[in-house]
Amino acid sequence: MAKTISKLGVFTSGGDSPGMNAAIRSVVRTCAYHKIQCAGIYRGYEGMIEGDFVPMDARSVKDIINRGGTILKSARSDEFRTKEGRKKAFDQLTEAGIDGLVAIGGDGTFTGAMIFSQEFDFPVMGIPGTIDNDIFGTSHTLGYDTALNTVVEVIDKIRDTASSHNRLFFIEVMGRDVGHIALNAGVGAGAEEILIPEEDLGLDRLLESLRRSKSSGKSSSIVVVAEGDKIGKNVFELKDYVESHMSEYEVRVSVLGHMQRGGSPSCFDRVLASRMGVKAVESLLEGKTDFMVGLINDKIALTPLAKAVKGKSDINLELLRVSEIMTT
Repeated sequence: MAKTISKLGVFTSGGDSPGMNAAIRSVVRTCAYHKIQCAGIYRGYEGMIEGDFVPMDARSVKDIINRGGTILKSARSDEFRTKEGRKKAFDQLTEAGIDGLVAIGGDGTFTGAMIFSQEFDFPVMGIPGTIDNDIFGTSHTLGYDTALNTVVEVIDKIRDTASSHNRLFFIEVMGRDVGHIALNAGVGAGAEEILIPEEDLGLDRLLESLRRSKSSGKSSSIVVVAEGDKIGKNVFELKDYVESHMSEYEVRVSVLGHMQRGGSPSCFDRVLASRMGVKAVESLLEGKTDFMVGLINDKIALTPLAKAVKGKSDINLELLRVSEIMTT
């Protein structure tokens, strides 16, 4: 029999991403709409263990939909990885009257939520918040669209310099072990080559591609490199290798780093966060638990947390082929 929920806790964990605040806002206001209480949990699982809770109502989340990062902060928690730490968290939640959780984060956040739910029969619902877009069960995670737009804007600016000085730029983008950001941003920015973990181009093919671009009349080139790409040990090694074999190029490296995780969320991410927040709260009120809210074929749908954690987010093969044609 499903538990009756009277007070929900919402928290963010892992790396921040644009859209997290919009999701917090949606969760809080959906709770207000259904006349149940809501508490914000600061610093993720660490704050849960310490009882760092604050009551939240519809007015407490005004003017945050446009803000990047997370007003609830985020932190790693080694203690929550232990049974004793999770028991402390459960006791704190029970004492505060919190009887359900909405966890906003990535696979590490969901793994913790799933274990916690199983150990203490505690209702949980996940909302995917990570720019990497590496979660199974959703075509888009919160922050992914914003990060793409940020990367494309930066590449456009770097291209101005590359063209002015006849330079080859290697631009490293985030994405952990997947190439979603690199592939989509590379196509969107018209990169001459895109290096992603899912397709091992190899050093010889990279040189061949660059020589082909040079012979076709291109005086400058942009190569987008996913941080998880396996061609070289790192992007600087790639630079050295190309310089040693193509002295006609002046090679530069730009590692975009954490700028990709910041900034005001795009309209897409704000709308997606709003939709996901409503679905997360209403699913818990319907008695559902241990699910992640995702976007599948533009519809909000639920995926079991276990599948979301263990599943693989596949690269878009059609877009991969498009990128090959566009770099001809």
